[in-house]
Amino acid sequence: MLIAEVRANIQIKAIDQNFTYIVPERLKFLTAGWRVIVPFGNRKIDGFIISVKEISDDTNFPFELKEILDVIDEEAWFTPEMLQSAYWLADFYLCPLAQSMSLFMPTKHSRKIKSKFEKFFKLVGTFDEKNFSDKPAQLKALKILQEKISLNYLQLKDEKISDNTIKNLIKAGFVEVEMRRVLRDSYANIKSVQKNFELTAEQSAAIEEIKKSVEEKIFSGILLHGVTGSGKTQAYIEAAKITRQLGRNVIILVPEIALTGQIVTIFKAHFSDVVVIHSGLSVEEKNDTFYRIRNGDAGIIIGARSALFTPIDNIGLIVVDEEQDYAYKQNNPPFYHARVVAEEFAKFHNATIIFGSATPSLETFYRANIGELKYLELPRRILNLPLPKIKCVDMRKELAEGNKNVLSRDLQKLLAYILNKNQQAILLLNRRGWSTFVMCRNCGHVISCPECGLPMTYHKDKKLRCHHCDIEKNPPKICPACESEKIKYFGTGTQKLEEEIQKNFPNAKILRMDRDTTTKKLAHQKILESFKSGEYNILCGTQMVAKGHDIPNVTAVGILSADSALNFPDFRAGELCFMLITQAAGRAGRSNFIGRVIVQAYNVEAPSVIFGCKQDYKNFCKVELPAREKNFFPPYSRLIKILFTSENQNYAIEQAKNFVEDFKSEMLNAKIEGPIPAMIENLRGVYRFAVLIKTLDLNSARKFLREKNLHLMDSVIIDIDPLTTS
Repeated sequence: MLIAEVRANIQIKAIDQNFTYIVPERLKFLTAGWRVIVPFGNRKIDGFIISVKEISDDTNFPFELKEILDVIDEEAWFTPEMLQSAYWLADFYLCPLAQSMSLFMPTKHSRKIKSKFEKFFKLVGTFDEKNFSDKPAQLKALKILQEKISLNYLQLKDEKISDNTIKNLIKAGFVEVEMRRVLRDSYANIKSVQKNFELTAEQSAAIEEIKKSVEEKIFSGILLHGVTGSGKTQAYIEAAKITRQLGRNVIILVPEIALTGQIVTIFKAHFSDVVVIHSGLSVEEKNDTFYRIRNGDAGIIIGARSALFTPIDNIGLIVVDEEQDYAYKQNNPPFYHARVVAEEFAKFHNATIIFGSATPSLETFYRANIGELKYLELPRRILNLPLPKIKCVDMRKELAEGNKNVLSRDLQKLLAYILNKNQQAILLLNRRGWSTFVMCRNCGHVISCPECGLPMTYHKDKKLRCHHCDIEKNPPKICPACESEKIKYFGTGTQKLEEEIQKNFPNAKILRMDRDTTTKKLAHQKILESFKSGEYNILCGTQMVAKGHDIPNVTAVGILSADSALNFPDFRAGELCFMLITQAAGRAGRSNFIGRVIVQAYNVEAPSVIFGCKQDYKNFCKVELPAREKNFFPPYSRLIKILFTSENQNYAIEQAKNFVEDFKSEMLNAKIEGPIPAMIENLRGVYRFAVLIKTLDLNSARKFLREKNLHLMDSVIIDIDPLTTS
């Protein structure tokens, strides 16, 4: 009897185990990695085959075995490498195996997926023109099919061949119908752009080092630290060429969907086998992309963090562009960090991994400094273009001198100048919405979310929204606390910024890019294409406008509330502020005109603001790293954040306290802090208290959590390498 160990595609901790099923005679071909449909209780569910083995027919089981009902795919979905990766993810991030395996599928419930097929019409054998002397339409169709080989319905219409003509030719046996799979691809018609620049000496040296690593076919980690506009993308292209020449495959990761189109455009000018994968694509498109990869039709995969989980094999190169970006961290279970996962996958495949950035994370920079990663530097822009000129404006002074406008006087002058010159500007505000919050001027009550308690954001459609819980409500006309009518809207969001710019510059054509304007498929791409075409003068938005974009006519950048990250209660606040200024400023002056940047801040004395405006990464590190070391924060430790949750506040606190006591008594080589209320203490009626572990020995700390079965408790959330501490 053949039996299979199947992991149910149900992401519940309590059933994180294998279930045994009989493999029926008709499915004897099944092996590990196949997706199957199995009976589970009184329903049918998806499952993953973990192993198959032959046992004696008289083997006794304490329960009656059921049979596998059917298969989902035409071949095993998981390759041995994918299964190995899924096991590693489940072990490292202390999550159910089904949860890590689901990362490798286009959708959690794979039976939604349907392939698309299309009819093609092709000529059968030969024909004698004499037999069609009285059938000119049929003769015309036959001659076209003889030349074109095959045509689909749309092409028939283009050739002005009627349905009736084709039906008659099929009936007469001169034409046959062939069903072909259609591979859906939103990027199929993207225009490729090739930029030919002479490589700088630094680029050539970096590429030579990367080439050596790729050709050795052993694991190698590289930090490519290049100022904005220094040609890191060209280095990736040259590295990819070398890798493909060796017959190995490439993964290029970008942090935001907004950056995908630009890098695909450049790569398609050099490679014909590029595919794209990210969460903005339809399930069907993802499935078709997987099909192309499995068939060997794709050698270069470009996308956001989910691009790591495709069935690509024989990987020779992984690039993590803008490696410092927070978007590489998944903010729901399993809480993986693509930077960490990509490096582990590179080790699996004996591949080279390149971490690229103008502002590397302090963890990555530190690793390069101590020799864990090879350090390659691109210290100047291509074509010797100068870095932009940056001016910092103290907004306290602006207000004291009577300017209540959201735009400083310097920024207003700069915008007027570039509009007059028919150039373009990018304005960054790290908020979305119209006003940041709504407050009663009488008693100070702030209108908060009924679920999580955080201030709600006012939008131009006259709705209050919580950006954490997605709750929406109408703003009150009177204060719910004191019944005063003195309701006031405070702060500036991206919608209000757009309105303010329009007031100041009535003739400006403005585009806004934030989460509210990018909900539709490929909206990022369309917005950026419209802006790059020159149709608009000013692009304003949240952080997604600050990263990676290379738009030649952008000569001005304004960064509003540049120091707002410093108000965030986290040890990375200064690093975030510095990165935001440096990255956003880097969008200006990437062509023939000098870039100018206005940084608006209130805390202009902060080191992150000072060094950000100087674009001085290394001196910022000299200030920031000692503070990290003193407080045992990364890169001098690894972090684990644990949230203890319950609808009963006291129970959640007690659970957390008991764990802290256990940890202190047994784990002597680590520090533990808390419990403290989580950043969002009450989320949808559930209280959350955070505990933070700091350790040099991450494996021992993870082992302790596993031994205490914390990973199996539904009331506990474990986050390895968290981005926030509460």
